[in-house]
Amino acid sequence: MRPPSGRTLTTSTLTRRSFVKSATGLAAVAPAVTPGVERLEDAPPAVEGGQRFAYVGTYSAPPGDPSAAGTPPGANGQGIHIFRVDRRTGALTPIGVREHHTSPSAIAVDAAGTHLYSTNATDVVDDGASGTVTAFAVDRRTGQLTRLNTVACGGTGPTDAFVHPAGRHLLVANYGGGSVAVLPILADGQLGAATDVHKTSGVVGPARATHAPPGSFAFSGHDRPHVHMIRTDPAGRFVLAPDLGLDRIFVWAFDVATGRLTPADPPSVALPPGDGPRHFAFHPDRPWCYAIQEEGSTIVQFEYDGSVGRLAPRQTISSLPPGYAGSNFCSGIAVSSDGRFVYAGNRLHDSIGIFAVGREGALTFVAAEQTRGSYPRSFTIDPDGRFLYACNQRADNITTFRIDRRTGRLAFTGQYTPVGSPSALVLLDVRDA
Repeated sequence: MRPPSGRTLTTSTLTRRSFVKSATGLAAVAPAVTPGVERLEDAPPAVEGGQRFAYVGTYSAPPGDPSAAGTPPGANGQGIHIFRVDRRTGALTPIGVREHHTSPSAIAVDAAGTHLYSTNATDVVDDGASGTVTAFAVDRRTGQLTRLNTVACGGTGPTDAFVHPAGRHLLVANYGGGSVAVLPILADGQLGAATDVHKTSGVVGPARATHAPPGSFAFSGHDRPHVHMIRTDPAGRFVLAPDLGLDRIFVWAFDVATGRLTPADPPSVALPPGDGPRHFAFHPDRPWCYAIQEEGSTIVQFEYDGSVGRLAPRQTISSLPPGYAGSNFCSGIAVSSDGRFVYAGNRLHDSIGIFAVGREGALTFVAAEQTRGSYPRSFTIDPDGRFLYACNQRADNITTFRIDRRTGRLAFTGQYTPVGSPSALVLLDVRDA
């Protein structure tokens, strides 16, 4: 029987593994706040000069062909939508669209802010065996994009991309292909042919999630392997990718010199059958990783041993408010820059769950803020920790919220930004153009 939503669930069905604690400690991750007194570190940071651009990836169909192969229903975007951001109010002002009718649903920007990479969810090459990724040059004065090249990504339906911290490789997760790929980034920002591709394998999970809310009919990816996200650990030594269909998070050691992946020991960690791990986020200061499960509507806290790339589960908690019943599909997850709060996306419930981080990394439910839209596929917190942007895929808009840095709560700013079928938003600060 599933415990009531919002309560901590046990992890007795998962194997605990040894963990090497970080040498750096925090006296308290979520320190107490005296009512009515704003501490210096909680005050909103000063807004510095320079421009901030927002790039929004969308689901988009070829002109005149809304039912093109692989295009999801209601693909109303035009490609990559570009905005100028008011850093004081959070407002988004449209300044252009880079038309790209292959559903650039996931985007990544390099650390220098000179190049942007988009996955093309509906593009197919190599006789249908692979999707593609496109490289763009960024005009840091105007924010506009110039296409450089497009390459195969080692699997169909690419759903996520991430620039390795060393800046020499782009990592890609392929949802349809159940694979991950490493693409070299060339000197001019273009992408080269994949240096490595790994397919995930294992037992496909059941249609019913172990931790599904009462009355849930949520079912999405438990038909075959589906890799949904890819990131490195904070040090860039290991690459992690959750497979929703196999209910596992896979881990590889990464060789930055050769661009090749080697399975870690162990090569993966299991999540409860049917729960469907989708995304994860690392704590900025402590060795904790938080994974969100699409069909189980849960968050699992792991302790992370960065010396060997090992995840050890410590807590499982519902992503939903206490008492919720019915279907829900989780989307993204993020940790605040000060490490005090975790935010979780809920689709159908259409909310952002807010959780306080305890001394040992365990989460406590704080609140759930409605996104004022439908089906928040993703959300983004700005680098200043002041605003959160929710991409409401089925409402064709982005909604903006102000973050209370003391309580973690969200306050809607009243700003609705129209964008057809938004999937992901990435921010870029430019101070030297």
